[in-house]
Parts: sequence; structure tokens; C-alpha cells
Amino acid sequence: MVNAMKKYILSLDQGTTSSRAILFSRAGEIVSTAGQDFRQIFPTPGWVEQDPMDILESQITSVKKTVEKAGVSPSEIAAVGITNQRETVIVWDKFTGKPVFNAIVWQCRRTAEYCENLKERGLADYIRNITGLPIDAYFSGTKIKWILDNVPGARQRAEAGELLAGTVDSWLIWNLTGGKCHITDVSNASRTMLFDINTCTYSEKLCETLTVPIAMLPKVVSSSEVYGEISTDLLPEFHGIPICSAVGDQQASLFGQCCFNAGDAKNTYGTGCFTLMNIGDKPVLSKNLITTIGWQIGAKTIYAAEGSVFNAGSSIKWLRDELGIISKPSECDKLAESLPDNGGVYFVSAFTGLGAPHWDMYARGTLTGLTRGTGKAHICRAVLEGIAYQVTDLVRAMEKEFSCPITGIRVDGGASVSDFMMQFQSDLLRIEVRRPPITEATAFGAACLAGLAVGFWADTNEIAKMVEQNGYKSFNPVMPLAEVNTLYENWQNAIMRTKSNITE
Repeated sequence: MVNAMKKYILSLDQGTTSSRAILFSRAGEIVSTAGQDFRQIFPTPGWVEQDPMDILESQITSVKKTVEKAGVSPSEIAAVGITNQRETVIVWDKFTGKPVFNAIVWQCRRTAEYCENLKERGLADYIRNITGLPIDAYFSGTKIKWILDNVPGARQRAEAGELLAGTVDSWLIWNLTGGKCHITDVSNASRTMLFDINTCTYSEKLCETLTVPIAMLPKVVSSSEVYGEISTDLLPEFHGIPICSAVGDQQASLFGQCCFNAGDAKNTYGTGCFTLMNIGDKPVLSKNLITTIGWQIGAKTIYAAEGSVFNAGSSIKWLRDELGIISKPSECDKLAESLPDNGGVYFVSAFTGLGAPHWDMYARGTLTGLTRGTGKAHICRAVLEGIAYQVTDLVRAMEKEFSCPITGIRVDGGASVSDFMMQFQSDLLRIEVRRPPITEATAFGAACLAGLAVGFWADTNEIAKMVEQNGYKSFNPVMPLAEVNTLYENWQNAIMRTKSNITE
């Protein structure tokens, strides 16, 4: 059992546009939180990068601010859990710790042409059977290859054992432990397109196919165990606190929403939208969705079906930052609610392609149904509705492929605070949508996994009871089914106009 003096778990939530740190109490309540945005880099259309040092520095700053804000001593922290944007990848010097290139972000489409080449070589079925993933530029493996092929000297240095590669969890843990731990957990490893989800090991054949030296990849560990301790290098006052979980953000959310049983499902409304369903301890493959590892505790591995919308909350930011239609996200709701309907306007947020179940790397965003009477309120409403439509596409595909009716869905993420969108989501899906009072399920999931590793919480039953006591806000369908069917049919027309193989 953890020392009674240890009162908190610190969760590091490293996301696509910001780094945050959240301190949780033994009751699962948020004690304090702090975050910091960092720069996004768009070298050319469809390419997305970040400075790895910005990621690290923003995360360190968030940790310090959170603990200072709470007025607690680092000595009271039992463990640190980490959750991260998943497929974003970094390659760095093993000896100096300096990145050889910017982080290539999960949204980046620069390797799309190479992915098409892999398909032409007849590798699609093989890769899906091994990894559970379709061939797509979304995943990490082709991004590592791109860095090795395009940064002068990188491939030679990697083959000489001088470079390390990893997703953001690996980058943070390596730095926080002073270079002592180069690891990743199974959930993050399963997003690389280099990992065999059947054996929970890297596939030597896939590493050879993508020409990624297996020696530069991090050691794969479970999602809940003591990996190492924080060193004196970056956070000296936190020295000795164990890092005990590393889990991809969407899998962390699945765990934080207590989706511990097969058939339990959640959706996170963040930068992207991610619908995951627990499918148990065997990797059932899908044609149009992703089969991924949810988490591993001890020897037990839990798998999940997943569908991804690449741009969700980022569409709301687009309204604010690029179009200037709103000055803050809450205005989007007010404008949407000011209208009786969408006025025939539909928005498909395919800024960086369409994810599941369409998988069109070359699709781009589309706004349809515009008339002279279309105003900014229509566009705001179309953006919110468009997010809900895409989630509906995912859930319907999930139910069809896994023959498992979803009777309710748990939601979280920044954009889930929109009552308008949650009600519309319930109307479309015809099921209950449940939103917990704390929408930080991702950070909470990482905290829970870290807490389990050190005995801060006894087991998942204790966690589930704790979450249930906090309550939920429920949204249930009220829109007539006939109206829903008409709207959804129009949405499918908008999707067809968005796909890259559709011409007018």
C-alpha cells in the first residue's frame, strides 16, 4: 500500500495543441490544473510539425504551475502518469538529447504517397492482420522513415545506434528520467504500424519493410508499472517520484471513463474525435475501423475498436483563429442555438483528410448548401453538427462490424462541454449520451493507471465506484426519427462531395 503521506497523483496530459498537468486527489477529484499552448508549424498544405523542445518545455512549465497553484509539496505526490498525443513522432540524438528534426504530428499527410506505394505492393492485408491498422500516413512508422530519408546523415546515424525514436510519451519519459528510460507502453506502440498486436512485440518484417532500425525504437512495457523516477535534471524538486503509467490519450480516456467491459464505448471531442469500444482480451480485426491495444495491466491486454475523426475541436479553433467568426468557443454554441435549423448548410472538416470509416487521405474540407442568406450562425451550426455527424458514422460502422449494439456512449474532451452538440449527438445516435462532471477523462485515466501501479487505488472496482458517485449529465434523443433520417441523408451527400474521387 502506498504511504499515507502520499495524497495525490500527478497526470501529465500532453496534447496536440497544449501541454497540461492535473493533480488528482484520492477521491478522484481535480485539485489543480495548469496548461500551456505551444506553436504549431505548417510547412506546406497537409504537413504538420511541432518543435519537440516546445512540447517538453510547455509540459515542464505546466507541472510546476499546477503544483504551485495547489500549494502542495511534491513529496505528497505518489506517482506520475503520462498520456499523450499518440502517433506524433520524434527522433533525437542518443547522447545529446537534441532532436534531429521537428516532431511530425499525427495529422501530417506528408507520407501519403509512400503509403499508396505500400498498398500497391499488396501489403494492406498483411499490415492490417499484424498491426490492426490500415495503411495510412496517420501512423508513426512512415513518419520515422521520412525523417531518416530526408534529414542529412540521419539514416547512417540511426543504423550506427546514435539516434532514438519514439512517440511523445517516450520523449517525455526519456527527458524526465535523465535519459535512463527509453520506453513506450503497448497502447502507444500499437499506433506505430510497426507493432504486432497479436504478440505485443515489434514486427521485424515491418521494421525492415519501412526501413526503420528496430534498435532505435523504445522498449515496450505495460501501461501500469513503475518505469523509473524523475531525475534532478529538469524537475529537481520532484526528484524520486516514480513515473508509473504511459498511455495514448484515447486509450487513457477509455480507461478514465471506466469502459472496463467489452461493449463499453466512449467518444472524446478534442482536436480530433475518437470513438473507442472495449472489445475484450482478443484482437478482433475490422475492415474499416482500427483494432488497437487499449491497455495492459500485468499480463492482461485489453483491445479496443477505434474510429478517428482527424479534425473536430480544431474546426472550432478554425472558426476563431482563421475566420474570426467567433472570439471564444462558447460563442459557437450561442450562434448555433440562435437558428431553428441548419438552413441546409453542411460542413465536413476534412482539413487533413477523412479518417474512419472513409480513409481518404486526399479529401479536403467542404462547406455545402451555401445561399445568399447563409450567415456566420449557419456556419457555426454546421461545424458543430458536422462533428456529431462524423461520430455517428463511426458508431454505425462500429456496431455493424462488431455486431455489438452500443446502448449508450460516454463523452469527454474540451468540445463535449457543448450542450447543443451533445444533444444533437444523442438525437443522431438515438442513444443516451453521458457526460461526467469532470471532462478530463484522458488525464484521469493516466492517473488511475499510475495509481494502480503503486497501490494508491486497489483495483478497477474502486475506481468505477468513485466515478459513479460523481454522477453524469445525460442527453437523450428528442428529435423525431424522420427528421434525423433526412438530415443524415443530406450529410451523406456532403461526404460524397468531399471525397477525393468525387468530381462535379
